[in-house]
Amino acid sequence: MNQHINRNEPDGWPHWSVLVVDDEEGMRNFMLKILAPRCRWVSSVGSAEEASIVLQQQRIDLLILDITLPGKSGVEWLKELRQQGYTGEVILITAFADLETAIESLRAGASDFILKPFRIPQILNAIKKCYERASLRRENFVLRRDASPTLLLGSRIIGPSDSIRVIRESIDRMAPTPSTVLIGGESGTGKELVARELHAKSTRAQGPFVVVNCASLSTDDMATELFGHMEGNAQALQHAQDGLFYYAQGGTLFLDEVAELPMSVQAGLLRALEDKQIRPVGSNQTLDIDVRIVAATNRNLAQAVQQGRFRQDLYYRLQVLEIVLPPLRDRTEDIQALVHYFVDSLSQSLGLPPIQLKDEEWTYLKQYHWPGNVRELRNLVERSLILGQLNVSALYPMADRNSDALRNGPTDLETLERQHILSVLDSVGGDKTRAAELLGVSRRTLERRVADWAHQSQLKP
Repeated sequence: MNQHINRNEPDGWPHWSVLVVDDEEGMRNFMLKILAPRCRWVSSVGSAEEASIVLQQQRIDLLILDITLPGKSGVEWLKELRQQGYTGEVILITAFADLETAIESLRAGASDFILKPFRIPQILNAIKKCYERASLRRENFVLRRDASPTLLLGSRIIGPSDSIRVIRESIDRMAPTPSTVLIGGESGTGKELVARELHAKSTRAQGPFVVVNCASLSTDDMATELFGHMEGNAQALQHAQDGLFYYAQGGTLFLDEVAELPMSVQAGLLRALEDKQIRPVGSNQTLDIDVRIVAATNRNLAQAVQQGRFRQDLYYRLQVLEIVLPPLRDRTEDIQALVHYFVDSLSQSLGLPPIQLKDEEWTYLKQYHWPGNVRELRNLVERSLILGQLNVSALYPMADRNSDALRNGPTDLETLERQHILSVLDSVGGDKTRAAELLGVSRRTLERRVADWAHQSQLKP
């Protein structure tokens, strides 16, 4: 078996592994010569039986397969591969073909069919089409998983405050680098928005941006979701699954709530950061990756390290660069700009007229505690647009907008926050998942707040 591993990744298909299966040594050498400078990994064998062994040891993105082979024919082997679940691209080549053979090849699952002898531009164009088709499938997968509202509202870090100005400057400096970035801040402060800005301003902007909410994955499924699953034999191909690292190749993988990763998965993530390799679950193969990691957390990772719940070496690898987002209550001067932005964006997407705020309403917004931060403000604007006026009662429960209750009610932020959260919980019949969505916080954050209040009540005489 001849093979070539390209580490320089020139123009071409730098993330692809290609296997040439042809019984003619001259053809194998010819294909290696033209593909080696263009692909990450290229190998060649002389039969389908040898190729089956390679598939058990190496992920193959593209097969260039001769129809006429000693032993099992190319078409026969391709039918078996498709039945077993192989989803890679396949170009069939042959020196002897008629229309019936071409039709049979395409029905067997070939992506393209080329007649020998062929010129270099012809085979390169066929590979280019296969690569574009595979890239489109990968992009569609990423888009189907991504339901983030930030895509609808654009990627803008809004606010005139000094803290937001510093964050914008940090993004501009960090984005062009390949370094890992750790984003900290409370729920709803805009960590994913910052991650998207880092990606959009990086050299990987044309690659995929893949979001992983670590808290939403079960412990049993997390390793498979990230690294994929692959058994060590060809008969188990139908059980194979590509992980999110694969779909993020050439782009950015955003690990939200990274503190929720179990220790077993943390070890795999550390290997990905240090060695640029991952190992699918159930496989002895290691796959090279080209992915930038951006991680986010609303918890204190240094404290988690001290408590033994997070690996110290992984923490330092994630914290090469760091951005900490301030809560909205600490940058109230940004509220007006954010409201104007959300009103303009959401009124267009909802097909509703914009609302105008009075001076006292701006005051209500600026004195509120905002436990859900910018996400909660966005949700408030959306509800207000639907109602046709600012939904002040959502911030100050039990207050009649036309009475003096707003002025005469409690003014300390902690009491206002508690009243609001308990009111939202009451309005949804105690459904904490729904209440967390309305407040713009995670269910875990909501549960911690309620537990703290219950504990404080028990301590009172």
